[in-house]
Formats: sequence, structure tokens, C-alpha cells
Amino acid sequence: MRIVPFAVSALVSAGLILALNKQWGPVPPMGKFLSPQLGCWQNAEPAEAGFDAELSLPGLKAKAQVYFDDRLVPHVFAENDEDLYFIQGYLHAKFRLFQMDLQTKAAAGRASEIAGPKAIEYDREQRRLGMVYAAENAVKEIEKEPVSKQIFDAYTRGINAYIGSLKESDIPVEYKLLNIRPEKWTNLRSALLLKMMAKMLSSGTENDLANTNAKSIFFPDELKKLYPQVPDSLVPIVPKGTAFAAPGIVPLAPPSADSLYFGKKDTVTAHEISKPDINNGSNNWVVAGSKTASGAPILCNDPHLELSLPSIWYEIQLETPASNAYGVSLPGCPFVIIGFNDSIAWGVTNAQRDVKDYYEIKFRDKSKTAYWFNGRWENTTLKEEIISVKGGPAVKDTVAYTVFGPVMFDESFSNDLSNKRNLAVRWVAHEPSNEGKTFYWLNRAHNYDEYAKAIEHFQCPGQNFIFASKTGDIAIWQQGKFPARWDRQGLYVMPGEDSSYSWQGFIPQPENPHAKNPERGFLESANQRPADSSYPYFIPGSYITPRAISIENKLALMSGIRPEDMMALQGNYFNTLAEDARPLLLQYVKENELYPEAKKYLAIVKDWDLNASPDSKGQTIYQCWWDSLEAEIWKDDLTRVNPQAPWPEEQTTLELLKKDSALRYIDNINTTQQETLFDVVTLALKKASMELVKKEKEGKLEWTRFKNPTIYHLIKDLKAFARPGLPVGGNGNIINAVTHSHGPSWRMIVQLTDQTEAWGVYPGGQSGNPGSRFYDNFVDQWAKGQYNKLWFMREGDRTDKNIKWVMKFTAGN
Repeated sequence: MRIVPFAVSALVSAGLILALNKQWGPVPPMGKFLSPQLGCWQNAEPAEAGFDAELSLPGLKAKAQVYFDDRLVPHVFAENDEDLYFIQGYLHAKFRLFQMDLQTKAAAGRASEIAGPKAIEYDREQRRLGMVYAAENAVKEIEKEPVSKQIFDAYTRGINAYIGSLKESDIPVEYKLLNIRPEKWTNLRSALLLKMMAKMLSSGTENDLANTNAKSIFFPDELKKLYPQVPDSLVPIVPKGTAFAAPGIVPLAPPSADSLYFGKKDTVTAHEISKPDINNGSNNWVVAGSKTASGAPILCNDPHLELSLPSIWYEIQLETPASNAYGVSLPGCPFVIIGFNDSIAWGVTNAQRDVKDYYEIKFRDKSKTAYWFNGRWENTTLKEEIISVKGGPAVKDTVAYTVFGPVMFDESFSNDLSNKRNLAVRWVAHEPSNEGKTFYWLNRAHNYDEYAKAIEHFQCPGQNFIFASKTGDIAIWQQGKFPARWDRQGLYVMPGEDSSYSWQGFIPQPENPHAKNPERGFLESANQRPADSSYPYFIPGSYITPRAISIENKLALMSGIRPEDMMALQGNYFNTLAEDARPLLLQYVKENELYPEAKKYLAIVKDWDLNASPDSKGQTIYQCWWDSLEAEIWKDDLTRVNPQAPWPEEQTTLELLKKDSALRYIDNINTTQQETLFDVVTLALKKASMELVKKEKEGKLEWTRFKNPTIYHLIKDLKAFARPGLPVGGNGNIINAVTHSHGPSWRMIVQLTDQTEAWGVYPGGQSGNPGSRFYDNFVDQWAKGQYNKLWFMREGDRTDKNIKWVMKFTAGN
């Protein structure tokens, strides 16, 4: 009689085991996930967990040590470069494996393997942009040079050594949640990470598709006015008055070029799914010893990127008998990317230059096997892409490669909006390159000449490399491989039926904008145009002007500068654009026509101190008013085409209104009455006030509550791993450029005294494990504008009190 209950119990138990070890939609196998021995509980790091270890690993050549300080920053001491970068790879994997895996899979167009069908179109775009093609070209360049190959091979071996040592219980919690496994590392994946950065920082700096639509509704003179190449208020990176040599290459426009701008009123409705954030920018500046209290240069950098947990950066020191560098690294790539050594310091900001163009292709037929070029049918190279999809069937796509590059848009990839135009993309990131060489040699540079030589290897994305040395030199170079363009080349989709519109070469590297030891004693870059109109090349881009004005104004008036002054400047909330815009708003608002709530908000703006501080109500009201005004002026014109034409920059709108209060775009083309600037400024405040009343009722009138600064986990759906509601102010056009989820990703200040002094902070923590106390322990410091003193460890410091844990590495069999 007991057999039946036992059989039922056994069946129920078997069913539960089966159910709990099966994935149900997005829910992981719960039996495995909740297992006390193997599941998520094992990722909860004890509060006093230590990191001492003795490791014997095949692939190492000699003994090495890693000394961790109390912030879990590793100070790596190795006897040779190969071991140094092997250990860097091991540490990156130990503390940031999921981050590296996810980012490189996304770069390769493999996000659907993790996210399922919702990522298919993203993956198709990545593949059609040629991300793997670009990375493969980079790997060929890396591996043809013995030293580079040795370093990347060693770094890859280090990552795989850690992956190979992973126990099931130690696999990062994200893998357990997603029910996936870590994947072996390759040099290609490191190249993919660098190409992902190239996309993030250069793919969003062109607007060819949107500009083509604008060309269909505006005349050429209007286009120059609405989208100026040289803003009236420009403060260039290279100081005004700098003399430029005659151009080494003079590209010639084809005879048909004028018809492209003055004749054909075409549109293109294809658009990129994953356009990078327009706020991807940064600040850097350097002051000479003549302006500092110590008499030594001070270099500062704060790159602005999408903020994430884990952070994009991993702090590290890398030391061998021949080199000693400290700063932040990119998990997935060797070297210190931004930092300093015993002799120099360096930092980067994004150049914002346009290095990507689109060409319209004429295929012979739907097979896409041939296209018309220079009077004949040329064969394409067809690449079949198979996209594996979690929880669904694989998706096949075919990408045609032409002389320009891959055909990104065609009849089969149009987001249901395309005109079925075939658009090939020409992108500098596709060129063979080895950006790693720049950082290898910067880590070892001693002076200006070695810095200048190191950055020559950097091609894409274009960056502003700022520099200071203990010899007293300061400098900046805008470095990258930039097409030499004829006037207006690449602003719009170009004909691709012959070579007339092809790039004719690149600007010679020595002619890239640069400056050294200016008499004024400082240099700065904040994503503005690098040079004034006297620069002899056409250099389109998505430049940002206001932050540079703020920094320039501050530094020009400063003397006896101390590191604390630089910390205050990096945290500055002053709104320079509002300083210029508020008088215009107050001049043209018709106060007598406002209802009580709008009058109340107007009074707050009048009394506002122009700082976008966390508790500022004036910043919130001003920004909503200004955004509303821009909509009143531009929306009716820009939406005459679909997708709409790009909006003029805030700075451009302000400059146009200051020059012409009767600007024709003020009048709404959809109404019969004639609107004036008085009308639209007043109406804009009325409309903004309606929204502001709602926000005030929700307790969101203060700026930080209005924009809700948040650092998301790399997988945004994992809300429990995010840090929302941070009490910080700022905005994209303000020095402290914090928006909702974007901002200063690493703040660094280096004073190049005899004993280098440095401070830094980033909004995250050294560990990628959400269950670790080192996951987000820097976030509150960062939000308060506080810094960590960076301990630049020396050979004689191996018993120093700053050392908290030690990892000892030896060569294994």
C-alpha cells in the first residue's frame, strides 16, 4: 500500500526537479539559480572577504605580485611585459568578466544570444555596419607586429587562465540569471571592444541621413545658417591666431557637386537603430607651472560617457623594471588608457569629427552580386550572417560589401521606413589600425617627443590627447585619421556610381590641429571645433561649444592654481548658455499675459544664480522653458520631412535670435497669424509651466529630482543592480556634464611635481559583482565631488601600510 504514495511522491519530486531546472521564458532554472552550493548565494561576498592568493599559472614566465590597496586597486609588479599584460587580463576577467563578455558580444552583433528576439534588429545593424569586419582588419594589423602580438596574446591568455579556473559557484551572477556561460577570449574580442568605443565616439558624430532630409526642405544658405561649421561663439581647442601651414592635400570637388546641394531635393528615411548618445564627450585641460602654486603643471580629465555598473573603467597600476603607469583601463583591452607615469600625464576627449559617410549604390538586380561603379558592373562580396537567437530560430542576413564598405541599408533592412535606397557606409574604423600601440608607448613616454610619436598610431575614434610633463611642457593634439574633404563633402548621402565622391586621401598627421606651450599658460578641450576658420581643411562634426567657453573663461582668470581648485572646476555647475539666454528670455516674455503659476516660475528664473545645482528649481524651469521655445521655433519647419530634419544646436538657436529677433523661423508655418519673438517666448513659458505644475506636484521641481540621475546596470532591466536618484546637478552643456544616465565617467587630476601627486574617482567600484562591497563604493564620493588620493606605488613600497592584500603569481606547468 505504501508503493502508491511513494510513486506519487517520486513523480512529484521528478516533476519539480524537471521544472526547477528548466528555463521558463526569461526566468532562469530556479533550482540551479537558488542552489546554496552553486547558485546566486555564492555571489554574495562576505563583508570581510580577502583577496590574498598564491597562483601558479601556465603561460607566465617569471614571478609577479599584485598588491591591492584598501579600494581594491591592483598595483601589478612584473618582470616583463608579457607577464604584466597576462596578469592584467587575469584581473580584468576576475573582476569584470560579464562586462567584457556582454560588451564584445554586443559589438559583434550577438546580443540576441543573450536578449532574445528583441535584439535582432540591433544585431543586424552591428553586422551591417561592419563591426566584425573592422575588428578583423585591426587584428591583422596587431598580429603582424611581433611586440603587439605578444602583448595581446599574453593578455588573452591571462583572461582565459581565469575563465579556465572558474568553478560553477564562482560564475558571475548575471550568467546565472541569464542561464548562459562565459566564452573563451580571443584577440578579436579585444579588437571588438576598441571598435565598440570607435562606434560610440565616432559613429554618432555624423548626421548624413538627417542632413539629407534637411536639404530637402532648406536652401543651401539656410543650411549654412542653421548648421554652421564655425559658431560665432567658438573658442577653439587650438588658440585663435595660431598660424596653419598650407594644406598638404587639396581635394577637388567633382563638377557635379553643386547639383548635389542645389538640385536634388531627396530624402532618406533609413536611420540607425543604435545611434550613440550625442552627449558622448568630455573635458580635459592642462595648466602650465606659470599658473600653479607649486610651479608644476596640473593636468585634468573627465571623459563623459554612458554611466554604467560595472563601470566602463577599471583602475590599475602596471609596473615593470622598464615602465610604471597608473590610471584607468578598459576591461577587455590591455594598457592604461588615461593616466600618468613617472614623467608625464595624459588624457583624452572626443574629437567629435565626422569620419563616416554614406554612398548610394546601384545594384544590377536583387541578388546584390554586382553594382555599377565607374562605368561597369563590379562584383560585390556577399557575407552571410547567421544570428543565433535565444529562445527562437536563427536569423539569416546577407550583407554586400562594395569598394566603399558594407551596404548598411537596402530593401531588406529598412526598419519599415526606408525608401529602399541602397546605402553603403565608408568609415575610418574599417581601416587597418592598431590603437593599442598608442597606449603602450604613452605608458612608457618620458617627454613631449615620445608622447607625440606615441599618438601617431591612433586612428579612430579621433581624440584630443592632452599632455603635461615634469620638464614643464604642456600640449594638446587632435589625433585621428581624418578624411581630407572638399567643401561640404560628406554632409549628405553621396552618389556611389563612380569614384567622383570618394575620399581622395587623409589629412597628413602633422597637420592635425595641435598646440604646445602657449603663452597664456593653459590648453583645454571640451568637444568644441578644434580650430577657427583659418584651418585649411573642411572638418565637419557634431561639436559642442558651451562647456569650452566656461572652462576657457575660468582658466583665463586663474593663477596660483592648486589641485583643489581643479577639483572645484570639474564639479562646476555654472550654466554659461543660460547666462546668455536669460536676458533674451526676460526681454521678450510678455509678463502681463502670464497666469499665476507661470509668473511664479518666471520670478524663480529671475532670481536664479545660474547654477545647475542639485536643488536648483531655476535650472529646471529654465531648461523646460528653453526646450519649449526651441520647439515653438523649429518643430513646424523640421517636421516637414519624415524622419524630421536635425534640430539646430542650442548655441546656434541663441546666436540666431541675438542677431535677428525677427528670424523667419519664429513664425509658425501652420498658422495664419504672424508670430513674433514676444509671442513664442511667452507661449513657450506658458506651455512649459503646464508641465512644471505637474512636476511640482510630484515633488520633482528640483533639478536632481527632475532628471533623476541614475547609473544603470549594463542590462538595464536589472533594476536591483542600479543606483537611481543620485543627488547631482549639471547638464550636458555644463562643465559637470551629468544628465539622466550620462556624465563624467572618470575624474582625474595630476600634479607633476617631483613626486607625482594624483587624485581620481569614477562612479562605480572595482568589482563587477553586485554582491561585493566594491561594486559601487565610489558612487557616493563621485556624487559629492570627492576624490581618492591615487597611490603611485614604488618598488620600495612592497611592505607599505597601504597594502591590504597580495596575489602572488608564479609560472606553472
